Amino acid sequence: MTVAALGAFVVFEDEAGFSMTPPRARTWGRRGYTPVVRVRGRSWRRWSIAAMCCYRPGEASRLIYRPHRHRKHKGTGRDSFSWRDYRDLVVRAHIQLGAPIVLIWDNLNVHRAAGMREYAAAHDWLTIVQLPSYAPDLNPVEGIWSLLRRGPLANTAFTDDEHLERTLRRGLRHIQLRPDLIDGCLAGTGLTLTQRPTTIRRAQ
Repeated sequence: MTVAALGAFVVFEDEAGFSMTPPRARTWGRRGYTPVVRVRGRSWRRWSIAAMCCYRPGEASRLIYRPHRHRKHKGTGRDSFSWRDYRDLVVRAHIQLGAPIVLIWDNLNVHRAAGMREYAAAHDWLTIVQLPSYAPDLNPVEGIWSLLRRGPLANTAFTDDEHLERTLRRGLRHIQLRPDLIDGCLAGTGLTLTQRPTTIRRAQ
């Protein structure tokens, strides 16, 4: 795919939910004794994260994200990101990056909302490209979720949703400070960025 806007960042976006029940991970333990981490039962306390991996040849890769706390009671408002939330995240990324954006994301219905399409059509700094259906292997943000689940979230007994939030933010901040990890997530997809004209292609 050829980047439409000269000097644009290629920005991949994805979202994921995280609950107080931690993902299982391997660890060390005494022979014959399986390590057990006791956690609370099912909990409504969840956070969703929308994240963007931002790439431009010759510059350090960046991670931009926005958290969303799920409400305890149903009927108190939308419990997931709206198209306006995504729009605001894209605007924030544009301001931080200071460059046009080629946004690549999946076919989630909110991504294809009329308001989002109209916003993109009205702003020449934003170009949206849809990933093929059922192609998470092409999105480097999936690697960010894997780093979180195998790292700071693994085998952790969260005391409350604030503990979960702090752990998520700390883990994401660690990744933000490590552009090599963000680059590794792109490499894991088999996609590569090339210099002028800026293109992104699947490695053979």
